[in-house]
Amino acid sequence: MATAELVLGLLHSGPAHGYDVKRGHDAWFPDSRPLAFGQVYTTLSRLERDELVEVVDRGSEGGPERTVYGLTEKGREHLADWLAEPIQPALGAVDEMVRKVVATIHTGEDATAFLARQRSSHLRRIRELRAASADSGDDTPARLVRDFIAVHLDADLRWLDAALDRITDLKETSR
Repeated sequence: MATAELVLGLLHSGPAHGYDVKRGHDAWFPDSRPLAFGQVYTTLSRLERDELVEVVDRGSEGGPERTVYGLTEKGREHLADWLAEPIQPALGAVDEMVRKVVATIHTGEDATAFLARQRSSHLRRIRELRAASADSGDDTPARLVRDFIAVHLDADLRWLDAALDRITDLKETSR
């Protein structure tokens, strides 16, 4: 994941401290894994070292000291370049679900039972995403994220069905 570039994007609208960056990320991607505070501060330090962000204020405002970061011109250019560049499709990437199916087959465990459990989990998550999307009103970015996740889960479901068919055929031919 391009955490550094997302942090730059979160700072695009104006300076912020780490807590605001984390909150902003989690609001942008409400159905994804929350960004860890440690990752935020590590990323901000690296961005400052690379002169993509700079400290614009340090203050406590009655609470703990907070360092406020803002984009530098170099940071704005880096963000613009990143946003303009298409990503390469992840050819050959194997995710954990595929690894588990392969391991289940090779260890002699019941792959069809695993596939059924995984399929149920995917269907449940798609229903949750659709319900959350319906509740989000006109929040287009949140709906886009949820749609993206749901479409990928749907593709996974098609793969799960194909894997189940292939494993079932293999069991039948080896009898």
